[in-house]
This record gives sequence, structure tokens and C-alpha cells, in this order.
Amino acid sequence: MRQGVTLGLRNGAGCASIVLTYFMCEPFLMTDILLGQSYYLRFDPKLYEAMQPYPPLGTLYAASVMRGAGYRVALFDAMLAEGTHEWEAALDQHKPRYAVIYEDSFNYLSKMSLLRMREAALAMIGAATARGCTVVVCGSDATDHPEAYLRAGAEVAIIGEGDAALPEVIHVLESVGTGHALPLQNVAGIAYLNEAKDIVRTLPRPVIAALDSLPFPAWDLVDRDKYARIWREHHGYYSMNLVTTRGCPFHCNWCAKPIWGQRYNVRSAENVVAEMIWLEEHFAPDHIWFMDDIMGIQDRWIERFADLLDEASVRIPFKSLNRVDLLLRGRTIPALARAGAKIVWVGAESGSQKILDAMEKGTRVEQIYEATRQLHAHGVKVAFFLQFGYPGETREDIELTLKMVRDLMPDDIGISVSYPLPGTKFYENVKHELGERANWIDSADLAMLYQGPFGTPFYRQLHTVVHKEYRARKTAAALRAALRDPRQLRPALIRQTAAALYHTLTMGRARAELDRLAKA
Repeated sequence: MRQGVTLGLRNGAGCASIVLTYFMCEPFLMTDILLGQSYYLRFDPKLYEAMQPYPPLGTLYAASVMRGAGYRVALFDAMLAEGTHEWEAALDQHKPRYAVIYEDSFNYLSKMSLLRMREAALAMIGAATARGCTVVVCGSDATDHPEAYLRAGAEVAIIGEGDAALPEVIHVLESVGTGHALPLQNVAGIAYLNEAKDIVRTLPRPVIAALDSLPFPAWDLVDRDKYARIWREHHGYYSMNLVTTRGCPFHCNWCAKPIWGQRYNVRSAENVVAEMIWLEEHFAPDHIWFMDDIMGIQDRWIERFADLLDEASVRIPFKSLNRVDLLLRGRTIPALARAGAKIVWVGAESGSQKILDAMEKGTRVEQIYEATRQLHAHGVKVAFFLQFGYPGETREDIELTLKMVRDLMPDDIGISVSYPLPGTKFYENVKHELGERANWIDSADLAMLYQGPFGTPFYRQLHTVVHKEYRARKTAAALRAALRDPRQLRPALIRQTAAALYHTLTMGRARAELDRLAKA
């Protein structure tokens, strides 16, 4: 019935030998399960312009798990699609019995539960049910708001992590009509509607602790050539995504954790390196994004990871997310540099200790300064996530954050405003201030959804001001370096200089508008 293609991973660097079996469907066989996700890059203008697409890693894990359970699977990758009409075409092509909308919970964009993507997911459910498919959904938004998905036509909403629940759900659904139907209420970690159309939630399901027991993602389902072409055309290199962990044990009170809660589990360094070796041999990426909430909580893990990569002669530059306090352990930054870290993103959030403490971040401003210095000293770039608008923030606190950026001049910055999502202490504190709209439309929305220190126009203008100043200062520093070494004077820098001049000339007006909005 199925053809199996077995791929062996070479047993280098002391890595455990791993075998992947990819099942190839014969053309005349109907697909059992079509898996997709509802994050359409095309629907997110800011990130569509940036054009840095990554395959839906969580969806690929689910596809691999279901193939291991004996089902014929296909993938619909919304990341590269132009709209939900392509989902409809995939349904017509594959004619699946089950349509599984399985969001990539490793991607922070899916965790944000954007309204535009929820609308897409509901449309996808409608298209699938209209074709007679049984629909299952899994993801952050479906975990927080299962009723919206079930009322739209989904048969089951998986609550939290779905890798273990999905095979059980499909097994129960398969039993319907056989005369030996199994009860859904025996499946942990799901929600569904009973005969009275009331929502039923089953007991919670423990998360998977032994991550090495999971198969590698179904990378063969990815349109490798299209991803590689997009990356190389827009950025000159090809980046792929991996995860080494699941979850985060820290307690930042604004951070939504609907999938793994406070649990944190880690793949072995051997398992991660084995996958990197396979990707290098079959995809040849120039770069990797480790999508972990926090990579390498244990410094011994990072050292082991670097050692294995050295032994296997694997050197793929990567970016990762880390905490400044953890980076300052003596061995962590050197090990990251040795492993190939090109840039480390940190949740700096604020240059005001008062705000960091209110967030229960557990870090100190001086740690941001010291971690930045040490990363740069080891040849690793550093980037800051900045968050404005937390309750109690004043203009003085904002200016402390801007001062921190000026002092340290990170290699990149990302700006957001405080975004209350269900399940967080922050949400509970401000939910009485929320209006009818409780989610952003897209990632560039920056709407102040609660009664924050200032209004939405202020924070959107603050985003403009911070980027104007930052880009102008970065370009000025690059120009000074080019004057010392003319080899660095490239066409891209000339274009950036023109943009920096514009930012400098318009800075005064932009700041004046920010002041006006603050008073308003």
C-alpha cells in the first residue's frame, strides 16, 4: 500500500544512529490526512515585505508522527500560499478524509493569535467541511478559544501540545460507523461539542518529556527549492529552522504559554546534531534559526552541543533566543560562539528596572549591558526585543530604554507593545479594561488593547521614532567604519546612507509628533 524510503544518518560525532523512513503515497491512493496551518505570510504586510519565510515546524512534526502511525499524509504550507483558495485547491487535489489545521506553535507569530489568521483558519474549516472532511484543529488560539473553532465546524480541538493527542483523536474518529465507536471523552487534552452542542473539555494531557522519542519533522514535504530561492533572492543565503527544546520555565507575567505552560523539555545534543547533519547533507542550508523560547538553559548542554559539532565538522551559522542572565554564566557565550552563533536575540524588553520588575522578568538592566559586551567580545551579534506600554510605564521609563539602545547599539531590534493574551497574569490584571477587540489584526498592528499609559497612536509613532534614530545611528557607525576601511563601502551602504539622511532630517518632526500624542 505504501512505499517507504529509508534515509540513514551517519553516526558521526558520537551521535546516535538515526533512521528516517519517509512514506511515499502511490499516486492513485487518496490521502488520509491533509495537514495545514493558518499563518499566511501574505496576510501579514510587515513580514511579507521582510520576506523571511520558514516552514511550519510544528505541522511537520505532526505529519511525521501521523505517518509513523500508518496514515498517508500531505502538507498544505500556508506560509508560501497566496490565500485560502490554495487550501481549497489542496483539498480538491488530495481529497483527504481528515483535514488537520495544526498551527506551528514554535513560531511566535502563531502564538500571537492574530485576527487575520483566525479568520483564515475558520475559512479553512468551512472549506474542508463543505467537502465532507472531518476537521481537527490544534494551536495556541484553538487552545484559548476552542469554542470558536468547534462552532465553525471542527470536530475536535486539541488543547495544548498535539503530537500525542492527534493519533488518538484520529483513531477514535476512525472507529465511528464501525459498530465499535470509541468515546472521545477518553482522549485527554481535547475539546469537542456533545450532542446538545455544549462544549466538553477532557482531562489535561501531560506534555511529552522524552523529546528524542519523537521522529524528525517530515522535511520531505517541504518545497525546499521554493524556500531556498526566496531566501537567496532576498537575502543572499538560505535559512532553515530547528528546535532543541519545548517550553519555558520562567515567569514573565505577560508571556502566553498555552501549549507547554511552565514545562521545559530538551532534546539531547546528540539528537539535535544528528538532524543538523541530515539537513546539511540533504538541504545544505547556509543558516539556521533555532526557534526555542530559550536555547540552552543548561550551559553543559551548549558545551556538549559545540563539542559534537566540532567532532562532526559541522559549522552552520545560527541565530537563537537566550536570556541575558543565563548568558552570563562563564561558559555559555564561548560555547555559543564555538557552536556557530551568528546573532543572539535577547528579551531586553526595557531599560527601566522598574518595568522589568513589574513584568517579573527576573533580569537586571546591568545584565543586558554586560551580556551585550561579552557577546560582541566573542564575535557574536546581539539583538534586542523591546516592549513598550506595560502598566506603569512613563516617558522617563521609555527614555531609559532609548538610552540603553543608544549606549549598546545592538545589531538589530524588534519593537512591540504589551499584548494581553489569555492565561497570563498580565491579562488577568487588565482584562476588565479590554474592549470587544482582544487581538491584533497582524503583527504590525501595535494596538493598545487595554487602557495603557498612552494611546495606540502614541505607540505607533514611538515605533517610528525609535527606528528612525536607531537606523540613522547604525548607518553613521557603518560609514565611520567604511572610512577607516574603504573595502566596507558597498552599494547597500550607500543606499542605507540615503535612508539615514532622510531619517535624520525628519527626526525632529517625528519627535514633536510623539510629544503631541503624549499630551493628547
